Amino acid sequence: MDALEHGDPRSRKSVAARLRRAVGRLLQFEAREERPLIFAFSMAMGAAGYLVMPMEPSWATVIALCGPALMVFLASRRIWQAPILMIAATVLIGAASGMAAGKTHATVSAGRTISAPIGPVLVEGWVAAVDPGDKGPRLRLDVHAIGGLSPDQTPRHIRLTHRTRLEVSPGRFVRCWGVLRPPPGPAIPGDYDFRRQAYFDGLHAVGYVQGRCRGGALGAPGGVNSLKLDLAAKRRRLAEHVHSTIGPESGGIAAALISGDRSFIPPEHRDALRDAGLAHLLAISGLHLGIVGGIVFALVFRILVLIEPLALRMPVKKPAAMAAIIGTAAYLVLSGASVSTQRAFVMAAVVFGAILFDRSALSFRSLAIAMIAIIILAPASVLSPGFQMSFAATGALIAVYATWSRNRTFQTGRLARWRFAAASLVVTSLVASAATAPFAIYHFDRVSATGIIANLLAMPVVSILTAPAAALSLILWPIGLSDVGLHLFGWSLDLVLTIAIWTNGLADSPTWTPHAAMPAATLALCVAALFALCLLRGWSALSGVAVLVFGAGYLWWSDAQTTLYWAPDGAVYVADGIAPPYKITVTDGDGLGPLKFDDPPLSQDCTGRRCEVAIGPATLALNGVDDPPALQVRTQQQTAGLTWPDIETGGGAALTVTPDGVISLRRVPCGNRPWAPCPKPQAP
Repeated sequence: MDALEHGDPRSRKSVAARLRRAVGRLLQFEAREERPLIFAFSMAMGAAGYLVMPMEPSWATVIALCGPALMVFLASRRIWQAPILMIAATVLIGAASGMAAGKTHATVSAGRTISAPIGPVLVEGWVAAVDPGDKGPRLRLDVHAIGGLSPDQTPRHIRLTHRTRLEVSPGRFVRCWGVLRPPPGPAIPGDYDFRRQAYFDGLHAVGYVQGRCRGGALGAPGGVNSLKLDLAAKRRRLAEHVHSTIGPESGGIAAALISGDRSFIPPEHRDALRDAGLAHLLAISGLHLGIVGGIVFALVFRILVLIEPLALRMPVKKPAAMAAIIGTAAYLVLSGASVSTQRAFVMAAVVFGAILFDRSALSFRSLAIAMIAIIILAPASVLSPGFQMSFAATGALIAVYATWSRNRTFQTGRLARWRFAAASLVVTSLVASAATAPFAIYHFDRVSATGIIANLLAMPVVSILTAPAAALSLILWPIGLSDVGLHLFGWSLDLVLTIAIWTNGLADSPTWTPHAAMPAATLALCVAALFALCLLRGWSALSGVAVLVFGAGYLWWSDAQTTLYWAPDGAVYVADGIAPPYKITVTDGDGLGPLKFDDPPLSQDCTGRRCEVAIGPATLALNGVDDPPALQVRTQQQTAGLTWPDIETGGGAALTVTPDGVISLRRVPCGNRPWAPCPKPQAP
């Protein structure tokens, strides 16, 4: 210290050398596995950036971004003395690749989306899938013809809500009288954009069936479509068999876990699992693929070990790994290949592939490969809750267990193994719940109040009873005794459902709803905290996560403003950050309510009368008497208002009031992206 105070140059050089070594260790990503993770994360950010752009970028713009990024990346490959340049180049090429993937899919996905409501019209097509819905099953149809539309105008894929008793199944050719409309946009600014997801999924119209769909005599369309319809029919028959064998109590959940068909789950069971934080069990993901792959690998490995001539002449782990890949691929196809299942399959394939090629399976590298593969296949999924929550939970668990394995003292003995298993269960539940909570709050404005308890109780049942029972039913299937395993499978799911219902009763409300909606900037900092947890090591990881989480909380807390949303369903939704969001009905609208404020705890009816409500620094005046209904927001600084025709023609709107009384208006954007055309005014 004295030397430093007197300006000793040797001491200054020593301190500078230490700083250079510390920074060098932090930035030497090319020697470890973090660089693929940086590329994958940057690719996700590029795809998300493309999707949320206010204007559609041209191909020239995308190429102009990709070209320099690629040149910097190739140049940095030769400049090993500047690792920071390699990191910057990896980020640039990743972001450019994600944007290019999004633009490519947007160009390929352009279809024949109808521009205005039509119907009732006769719709003919093949049932590709049956999905659950609040108002009845939803039929996804591969369209053959629609009355009144020429072949050039006919959408290729549509979805119809079937409100009466369903008598058709996937794979069948049907004829229905239906009312069609374009896929709806967000009900309010910032709400879930269904039309964007529908655009990338190839869904060109939605609507409902008048009466019932009836079977037709036309056969399968032939080619790949015929194979897809045949597979959908087999999945439906499997789901029906599982549901009828196990029974109505847990048969729907069992059918969803085996075939991916959730249409048999009663709404009350679906709500119970969601409120208990166990809805992830219905999304076939890493847990399910890992159990399937592990059981197949262990079974084949043990069988081959017993064949002495074979076990002595070849490494039997390799055929066992190949069998595990084939088994997980079959389960992927059988379960419907959702985004979470695709991610889990890619990671499982990387792990078992490492066994085939005598390589070590790098966990973060497998996560990065899975993320890159999903973005290439479905870039629009990066903004979906399933993608975000799935990768967040997986990345956080890998980071925590990697640190735990480096610092854990290994002990032998049965008691030590049981103690480690119990600790792993607690850590898994805590880490997964913490990693997914920001996304649940942002997308759904709720999080399970007893989710950790429910997962601690339910996950041992799933791992010890449910998964082996499902495997037993598969093993006994060739000899006709699969029902034995299915009944045990159903009993274990009854226990899981009982746990969900019991934990929901532990609190006055099974879910916690924040008073203020989470800003996008807060979610971005939470994502950065998760990335820092995966990327950094030791105290630097803890410090980085703590700083980012504190910043996210501060942004959320300081975002003190009142927002009024008038949605196409005719209701005004108030979020003032002080009390829970509440709903004020002004008129009866034909549109949809916002998913963000689904079933608010408080409501008020102002239909046919005048109401005045004080909200923060403003006064909200609602006029439900006059034609058309109107609302007006008054502060000391200004006054703003809307009428019902503004909502009918332009979609939902938001009026934001700052603490100093300044009012701003936001509308649902339209016209600047291929999936967001502006609504056409309806004829009087």
